[in-house]
Amino acid sequence: MSVYETDLPGVGRKFDLELADDSLASVVIHHDGRCELYKRASRDANGEKLLNLTGEEANKLGSILEGAYFESVNVDELTVPLGDAIIEWIEIPADSPLAGTTLQESEIKRRTGTTIIAIQRGTETTPNPAADFELSEEDILVAIGTREEHATLTDLVSGDS
Repeated sequence: MSVYETDLPGVGRKFDLELADDSLASVVIHHDGRCELYKRASRDANGEKLLNLTGEEANKLGSILEGAYFESVNVDELTVPLGDAIIEWIEIPADSPLAGTTLQESEIKRRTGTTIIAIQRGTETTPNPAADFELSEEDILVAIGTREEHATLTDLVSGDS
């Protein structure tokens, strides 16, 4: 990943960051602290302005991105007291074959190995839902299982299994 720095006389400084998809993120920092963020298809292309921040907002966002508020971890190397199990949130899309079925009818545990520990529907959360709980589109399944089991659940929810 390369970063290119350019002085902008009378304006400030521009930083171009090469992104994984071969596009660029361009940041223009004005002398007064204002900051503009653009996404560009290439170095020669005009960019789409994504953000226009005050100096204070830019500093706060920079602190967040730097990890001052939350530092991400490599989840593949994460160890937790659950062993190989992790908790994931999976939304049921409108075209899911699970929409309109009960937990018992869906056979999620038998077919995927995951256990549904809660279901979020709008602002309501149902912990330990009963077997007769009927699933609806846009429900969010809170499931515990291994990464492989979650991949199988994702396929089941999307109708790919």
